Amino acid sequence: MWAVFAYMSAPMSRPFLKMNGLGNDFVVVEARSAPFAPTPDEVRAIADRGDGIGCDQLIVIEPPGAGTGVDARVKFWNADGEEVAACGNGTRCVGWLLMQASGKDEAVIETAAGRLTATRAGERLVSVDMGRPGLDWPDIPLASAQDTRALDVVLYEHASLMAPPGCVSMGNPHVVFFVPEAEAVPIAMIGPVIERHPLFPQKVNVGFAEIQARDRIRLRVWERGAGLTQACGTGACAALVAAARRDLTDRAATLVLDGGELFIEWDPNDHVIMTGPAAVDFAGELP
Repeated sequence: MWAVFAYMSAPMSRPFLKMNGLGNDFVVVEARSAPFAPTPDEVRAIADRGDGIGCDQLIVIEPPGAGTGVDARVKFWNADGEEVAACGNGTRCVGWLLMQASGKDEAVIETAAGRLTATRAGERLVSVDMGRPGLDWPDIPLASAQDTRALDVVLYEHASLMAPPGCVSMGNPHVVFFVPEAEAVPIAMIGPVIERHPLFPQKVNVGFAEIQARDRIRLRVWERGAGLTQACGTGACAALVAAARRDLTDRAATLVLDGGELFIEWDPNDHVIMTGPAAVDFAGELP
């Protein structure tokens, strides 16, 4: 990977790495030596799985500010071209890249959602301190005051969604439904409607969580601007927090996503720690 990272730093080119965290896949662009500010159309072209490279999110690594104690600044765009503040699996992948390049066991990453610290947790395993969750209704944000532990509003009429959902911000907005069987929910039908519900002025990521044990949650996530993905890191964090607030689980659990497993802990300092794998698929240059 040293050679790959050196390739990413080559001048007069626009190299990228295709990476994934549990199948949640990214095009990662090195922009520390030359700025890269894609338009929404360019993001959509890159993310297009038919004519482009194909990804759930585009990630751009930028230089940190002088004297900030940060290794890199990172920006994220969803496949629909919208820039977003946070991406848990993407942060884990970037953290792994930065640690491989530096030889250190820690990387500090600046995002629009705040400063995040990634640490090495094993072979191709990375832990990311995702910070404290936002739990008040303006934090999400919601269009009107609500108890975010259990919303007093019907977002969609469906037999699987009888229990009121909870809301959590992990630097991006999440609503989490607790369902009897995650596999049985018609997510492709329900997800887009809830994503754009008027209660969520910035749209919302929609999680469907099946509680299997006090330390195990089956989760599927409809991501705003990307659709149903193999995994969602911030969605896993939000699901654990929402479940623990309702005393459905303990404050640490394994989250089982379509692409694999993440371990999430809501620690005594109220920080959410996400641990999981990072993988490199291939390298290339943007056309």
